Amino acid sequence: MRISANIPVRGWRDRIFSAAAFFFVSVFIVFVLGLILTDVFYVDKKAVVTVLTSRFILHALWMSIWTSFVTTFIALLFAVPMGYALSRFRFPGRILAEAVVDLPIVFPPLVAGLTLLVFFSQTTVGRWIQEDLGLEFVFQPKGIVLCQFVAAASFAIRSAKTAFDDVDRRYENVALTLGCTQWGSFRRVSLPLARNGIIAGGILTWARAFGLFGPLMIFVGSFRGRT
Repeated sequence: MRISANIPVRGWRDRIFSAAAFFFVSVFIVFVLGLILTDVFYVDKKAVVTVLTSRFILHALWMSIWTSFVTTFIALLFAVPMGYALSRFRFPGRILAEAVVDLPIVFPPLVAGLTLLVFFSQTTVGRWIQEDLGLEFVFQPKGIVLCQFVAAASFAIRSAKTAFDDVDRRYENVALTLGCTQWGSFRRVSLPLARNGIIAGGILTWARAFGLFGPLMIFVGSFRGRT
């Protein structure tokens, strides 16, 4: 029986490449697990329990959890249509729009809190929003959501755009030729195919919002039982 010459044979270069890839994966996993085990074995467990059961800490933890979910929901409301528009439409200023979306990712998180504080306390529009419209954000719980949104929404928008970029446009064109409107093609074809990427973006957004600290201290402060 003759063996086909088209069957690939793994050489030493392939083995070295695979070994190098697994080496980097292993080093990263061991490093992270080592940090976790350090906390497990070298941190005073009684002190950790005391801190976590503190009423003040529990209030702060609950505040971070629910505001992060609200922020993620609002971010996804913006991310889905914005990601689709940036992926599918060609319009003047599109490159500038993408650059603006990426700005909160590039800038340090503290910049978000400081910029919001200056906007609402120094600018005419900011004072008009707070004084005339009665929408107070500075040192208020709703300011937490606003600050988290500014710092984290870009992750959802960027992930949604990437997810729609990965959807083959031929599927959308087929739906259009079969009588679907653009809205129907989006709802029945594009959105379901981009779902996993959008969900991943939502998870990243929630994690970013939940981990914010510096910007929140600047914009909303830390008042016991309030923020």
